[in-house]
Amino acid sequence: MKIPPETDHFLLSNNLISSLLDDIPLINNFKGKWSSIRAKLSDLRTQLIDVSHFPNSSSNPISLDFLHSVLDALTQAASLSHKCRNPALSDGKLKTQSDIDAVLAKFDSLLKDGEVLIRSEILHDGVVSSSSSRREAVRAESRNLITRLQIGSIESRVLAIDSLLQLLNEDDKNVTIAAAQGAVPVLVRLLDSSSLELKERAVAAISIVSMVDGVKHIMIAEGLVLLNHLLRILDSGSGFAKERACLALQPLSISKENARSIGSRGGISSLLEICEAGTPGSQASAAAVLRNLASFSEIKGNFIEENGVVVLLGLLASGTPLAQENAIGCLCNLVLDDDNLKLLIVREGGIEFLRNFWDSVPSVRSLEVAVELLSLLASYSPIAEALISDGFVDRLLPVLSCGVLGARTAAARAVYELGFCTKTRKEMGESGFITPLVNMLDGKSVDEKKAAAKALSSLLQYSGNRRIFQKEERGIVSAVQLLDPSISNLDKKYPVSLLSSLVISSKCRKQMVAAGAGLYLRKLVEMNVEGSKKLLESLGRGKIWGVFARS
Repeated sequence: MKIPPETDHFLLSNNLISSLLDDIPLINNFKGKWSSIRAKLSDLRTQLIDVSHFPNSSSNPISLDFLHSVLDALTQAASLSHKCRNPALSDGKLKTQSDIDAVLAKFDSLLKDGEVLIRSEILHDGVVSSSSSRREAVRAESRNLITRLQIGSIESRVLAIDSLLQLLNEDDKNVTIAAAQGAVPVLVRLLDSSSLELKERAVAAISIVSMVDGVKHIMIAEGLVLLNHLLRILDSGSGFAKERACLALQPLSISKENARSIGSRGGISSLLEICEAGTPGSQASAAAVLRNLASFSEIKGNFIEENGVVVLLGLLASGTPLAQENAIGCLCNLVLDDDNLKLLIVREGGIEFLRNFWDSVPSVRSLEVAVELLSLLASYSPIAEALISDGFVDRLLPVLSCGVLGARTAAARAVYELGFCTKTRKEMGESGFITPLVNMLDGKSVDEKKAAAKALSSLLQYSGNRRIFQKEERGIVSAVQLLDPSISNLDKKYPVSLLSSLVISSKCRKQMVAAGAGLYLRKLVEMNVEGSKKLLESLGRGKIWGVFARS
């Protein structure tokens, strides 16, 4: 059938509505239902008038699709009204009642679509000219697709979300623009769709938004509504949907409130199941969410109840590099201040799994979390002995000189924990640990300086290491600089301890005085820093020195 000219759509629709409104009072069958249809027709007429007032309503593709759907529904209603005027009801009572209910549902859907169309800005948008900016073109296209996601059939919405996914995948800037146009709340509502296709594509789009820092807050603002949808997908979605849901959960799981909600709604159990039997991609993403959750002490009980440590060790043993890295990160958060969990890791083969990961890791940056776990395990001396026996001292040395700040810092912390006995301190000194640790005293961050000072304060308890340290040109000067009270967040007892182990040497004392140790120590004594008074007295040796010359 030939489609009438676009400008006739409004006229045809209004004529059909008028005809139906005239016919309905003459219908004797199903009067209550036809009364409801009459009310909806009046509302639809008002909407059509509102739509017609927009200058682009006769040319905008979405508007035209809406008008076609209105005409189809009105035509069906007109045909049905003629049948209902016949008392015999040629199609039978049940079939006719079913047809009337279907028409009512169509009018309900059309009224919702019309409301969305009028509220949206797409009828204000003209044709984007070739001279318009790329940003304006993306903004107009985003509005167009967001509107399409809310109106029409399931099939048309699937086409719209496919186009939106393509747009989002092109560029992070497109994600920012689409989010600013209101894409996220619309996508969240689609997670409640009865269509599996729509639901899976919606969670895929949300996962893309979750990876763009500038718009994560928009997604987080959806709160428990989004969280509950994602948790349901973890339970019953496809492998693809679960992976995408885990990606979306990553920024949501960094808040304590959301972490509690995930724990109380069985989310940890679902995430651990994915770690055991999910796709490689979903395993890595699920472990990343668990890593966030494990940072909250009140959630730790959920992990223990679900045998989470054993599951994470299984992932460490056989997962992808990213999954292994996230599993180790989660274990780091879990074992913090918990010696029982540290022992459980060792009993379940964790040292072997950690060693295998360490030796096969693709980059030093990925090694950072493994060094952190080593440091945490080594803080319990019975485990430290096992780690030393397994060759981890030799593995630490190159990390102290690597170009990754976090890995270097974690390695220095591990040196302190492993250097709990004279034998290991001697081994570390002879292996060359002193020089990189001295270099770290001048490091980029306070954490790096602190970790190096703490490690050296332990290693220098062995006399042979003190001799090695004294050969380092900047060793004394760098350690003295750490006494400066203006350097905040650095525990002064470690550089004090380090220098105290060297003060027996007159040469070292002179270097400390020359570097300004006296001035700093006098301030530290006033601050009651452990060991500072004794070190100050040792430097003085009853003499008046340059402390008073400095002002």
